[in-house]
Amino acid sequence: MSASSVKVNRKENSNHDGAEETSEKEQQEAIEHIDEVQNEIDRLNEQASEEILKVEQKYNKLRQPFFQKRSELIAKIPNFWVTTFVNHPQVSALLGEEDEEALHYLSRVEVTEFEDIKSGYRIDFYFDENPYFENKALSKEFNVNESGDPVSKSTEIKWKAGKDLTKRSGQTPNKAGKKRQHEEPESFFTWFTDHSDAGADELGEVIKDDIWPNPLQYYLVGSLSAAAPEKL
Repeated sequence: MSASSVKVNRKENSNHDGAEETSEKEQQEAIEHIDEVQNEIDRLNEQASEEILKVEQKYNKLRQPFFQKRSELIAKIPNFWVTTFVNHPQVSALLGEEDEEALHYLSRVEVTEFEDIKSGYRIDFYFDENPYFENKALSKEFNVNESGDPVSKSTEIKWKAGKDLTKRSGQTPNKAGKKRQHEEPESFFTWFTDHSDAGADELGEVIKDDIWPNPLQYYLVGSLSAAAPEKL
């Protein structure tokens, strides 16, 4: 190898090293700029969340008179809520025969989101005088504790003697005369005593996000099916 070629290679290596140094410096500067831009994006996202929350709060208040009017109209329809629950695929899966009988006394359901919305909500069930429990109302509330963890609490059900549906036999006859098998005694009303996973309470979320916005669509499921013409 000639001396001249060695000199050229050394020069090339020197240029390559310089290019790497420049590239690393540019990358570091780019990373710093990306971080600055990301901070701006995060700031806008936080601002958007605050504004969206204000809009939700505004329209939540505007909806209240209509929810009240709807409740007054629903009160004129016998068995509206039990029919709605029975027609809902997820809720009906939780209902035993005796649960359905008890829910025939359910006269009103109310869902109340707390003012800041993000902190939680409450579901209230109002009952007429019934042979199962003394309570006129049963409630379950979802919120966050001081640590920011989701928690729930509910009304203690004052069962009448021998009527505690949460302690019923795990074998309950349904309307078809068959028997539903349960590994453990289950009831819709055990939901009021289950606080194991308040952050993922499926029944609460279904009632709040699916049924409450438009319960009529589930109430009408059976009647619409019956009214549908038979296919030839």
